[in-house]
Amino acid sequence: MKAAEILARVDHTLLKQTATWAEIQRICEEAKTYHTATVMVPSCFIARIKETYGESVKAATVVGFPNGNCNTAAKIAETAQALADGAEEIDMVINVGALKAGETKYVTDEIKALKQLCGERVLKVIVETCFLTEEEKIAACKCVTEGGADFIKTSTGFGTAGATLEDIKLFKEHIGEGVQMKAAGGIHTREEMEAFIEAGCTRLGASAAVKVLKDEI
Repeated sequence: MKAAEILARVDHTLLKQTATWAEIQRICEEAKTYHTATVMVPSCFIARIKETYGESVKAATVVGFPNGNCNTAAKIAETAQALADGAEEIDMVINVGALKAGETKYVTDEIKALKQLCGERVLKVIVETCFLTEEEKIAACKCVTEGGADFIKTSTGFGTAGATLEDIKLFKEHIGEGVQMKAAGGIHTREEMEAFIEAGCTRLGASAAVKVLKDEI
């Protein structure tokens, strides 16, 4: 697979608590140069990115990140502001505790509420697989499907582990038609990126992708 084909599937990500505007500008410039799918950044930078880069950079952000256990009203407000600022994609974190408690209607309804706000803009749902049993991962697939989200996403990158091929295989068996898959967390090498794409992922969260692949462009 050509490097450009991989990078076109990458959300070029910088979500560290210490991220500065200078660092955000750097990844925006890289996104423009190497044609990544998006830049995935904290929401406080979205309006500034749109003002600085216009349509040349596709800006995406996270909601309820990284823990997912703020209330639904807070996630709705955060999503609405991010969209108003110009975010083109939203990656929300589910309430993991609610899912583990079997409160799947709560999880599904929250996804529905955010997808209603997003409309035609992409909503990805982070289920944080490192905290879930296989049964809970299957339940998460159902919530994401019934909630109408565009993607199921493995991880925040801030949990105890990241994406695995086993989880992507499980997702593929249980997500509904039209739901795409994003692997994120712990993806560092070209081989890993290719493996997740070959397993069916149409998007990758990989902060290292540009560094690893830029010399091939």
